[in-house]
Amino acid sequence: MGKGKIAVQVAHAAVTVAEETRKRHPEWWNRWFSEGQCKVVVKVNSQEELEDIEDRAKRLGLASAIIQDRGLTQVDPGTATCVGLGPGPVDLVDRITGSLPLL
Repeated sequence: MGKGKIAVQVAHAAVTVAEETRKRHPEWWNRWFSEGQCKVVVKVNSQEELEDIEDRAKRLGLASAIIQDRGLTQVDPGTATCVGLGPGPVDLVDRITGSLPLL
């Protein structure tokens, strides 16, 4: 995917999980929002890693969502492009993403 496509997919993920967190954990969302809406983008090497991140986030009570593209431009329909998680307590998020390299 090109840089613009990646940016859009990450934006889809950020909006999706922020909205889920706002509904399920408003105290987490309020803190995240008032502190500048921190976002970190890391990379993985496979769809299996995306699925593992989503599973681990759910087990910890964090919002998570795998984004699947509609396939209108650069990738096939249904391609998993990224996973969003959080916002939430830093210690929970870091358990999942803390060892992953930045994109």
